[in-house]
Amino acid sequence: MEAVAGDETVGELLRAAAALVPAEHYAIAALVAFSVFAYRFLELHVIGDLLRGLRGGRVELVFHPASEIYHCVASKCRSLHGRYLATPWLASPHLQTLFLGISGRPPSFTYKRQLYTVRDGGTVALDWLLANLEDGIISQDASTPLVVVVPGLTSDSDAAYVKHLVHSMARKGWNVVVSNHRGLGGVSITSDYFYNGGWTEDVREIVNYLHQKYPEAPMFCVGTSIGANILVKYLGEEGENTPVAGAASICSPWDLVVCDRFISRKLVQRLYDKALAFGLKGYAELHQPIMARLANWEGIKKSRSIREFDHHATCVVAKYETVDTYYRRCSSASYVGNVSVPLLCVSALDDPLCTREAIPWDECRANKNIVLATTPNGGHLAFFQGLTAGRLWWVGAVSEFLCALHDSSCMHRQKAGDHVLQSSLESSIDKSPYVSIMGDGMVAPVTNDGSDNDEPPSNQIDNGLKLNNGVNDSQQDEKDHKSCISVDETPAKTPAGSAKQQGEEHYANKIHDAIDPVRRSINQLSRYQGKSVGLLAYIAFVTSWPLLGSLALIVFRKKFRKPLSAKL
Repeated sequence: MEAVAGDETVGELLRAAAALVPAEHYAIAALVAFSVFAYRFLELHVIGDLLRGLRGGRVELVFHPASEIYHCVASKCRSLHGRYLATPWLASPHLQTLFLGISGRPPSFTYKRQLYTVRDGGTVALDWLLANLEDGIISQDASTPLVVVVPGLTSDSDAAYVKHLVHSMARKGWNVVVSNHRGLGGVSITSDYFYNGGWTEDVREIVNYLHQKYPEAPMFCVGTSIGANILVKYLGEEGENTPVAGAASICSPWDLVVCDRFISRKLVQRLYDKALAFGLKGYAELHQPIMARLANWEGIKKSRSIREFDHHATCVVAKYETVDTYYRRCSSASYVGNVSVPLLCVSALDDPLCTREAIPWDECRANKNIVLATTPNGGHLAFFQGLTAGRLWWVGAVSEFLCALHDSSCMHRQKAGDHVLQSSLESSIDKSPYVSIMGDGMVAPVTNDGSDNDEPPSNQIDNGLKLNNGVNDSQQDEKDHKSCISVDETPAKTPAGSAKQQGEEHYANKIHDAIDPVRRSINQLSRYQGKSVGLLAYIAFVTSWPLLGSLALIVFRKKFRKPLSAKL
């Protein structure tokens, strides 16, 4: 009883002491506790910026010691050797990423759209912004550099960060085209194929077509977010066999398995996961008739994360066994070592979607063609600069790198033989009519009897384009090639047959001269192969003789045991 009375006395004393503290002190303490929680939750770095004297964090570069790309190109880029300071009122990766998605303050301009039907029947929307706004076409012998932009997940040419990049490159006098993912940008799905994090077929066909149509224009590619993963994977798949002269990868997820684990680790990351899953479900609802036929529509509607959506949609449509199988096969980190073009990779270490744990540091350091630039801050595709947040740091860095690369001798050039190998792929592209993007976002075709629809249009909305006649230049070249083959296989029966026969013999001699070195190499390999086969046979005989001897002894005993016993 005395102990209970003592506890009550202590409690009364504490309550009395607490009552003596002014209410304002409690409010200040609550505010301080909330501020600390918000500072940690939002990962603010205002205090760190102040301690650094508002100079920002240093840009760290990773490259091969003997990298010619660094010494001749990246070393001349001031942005890559300076510091990045985020906008003070956006000093958080989450605030920057959120502001980019809500506003982003993009420049104002109008694209001109061109639709392409690729080999599998899918439709890809190409949105053009030309350097010279007064010209409506690009001549085939133009040498003005061309930049192909690959947007991120569920993003299209209207995204704020895409417009920042497109406008910046166009102001420098370069032509820019945004290759939207199929099903995005107001374009319907016209085949049974959907894009995903490792879908490189559309980029491959568009790049090959543009290179064939404008062979004199150096071509550069910029991929953002999941578009960066697709671009790097494409470059790794092609190796030397790509017409891309240089490229840039911005905030790539690199390893989809690692990013999948990361995005479900903390509360704030799970919020991003739900938001992206909501966007994917919106994409699926736009194409519900096809998606419901090819995938698990009920599962898609119940998806609460990217992984669940990929399980019910991506893996079913693309025929992957499991979600992790899809992630492993489509991660660009596995293709970094085979990239053979100059490549700038930009990542923020505080990226709330693509964690630093997925960055292939050693692979980038081992490849002489890659320069990896990382900043302490920046968020996902944000990197806002200035008090008004009117600029994106990575846009300036990419623009500076590509311009320095164009002025150097380090641009990648596709081999002539490799270019010929791509002709069959390019000839299968079916060019569809150009269209204009109306004010309400709808897509409408426009016609003009006096223009050539094979050329990209101007940026001003007009009524000056006509429909295709159904046959493009590459298809005509393919027909001509087939006709040459038929002439070679058919003997001449006309009075001019002798001249044709002489041309055929000259053509055959050229082919013979071209394949003669290959034949000699094959013969040499055959001789080596004969020696190798003999050596392998000897090794097989020696290593298998104990087993063969034992089997022979057993057979011998079974065969001759009964005759001997009968004779005895």
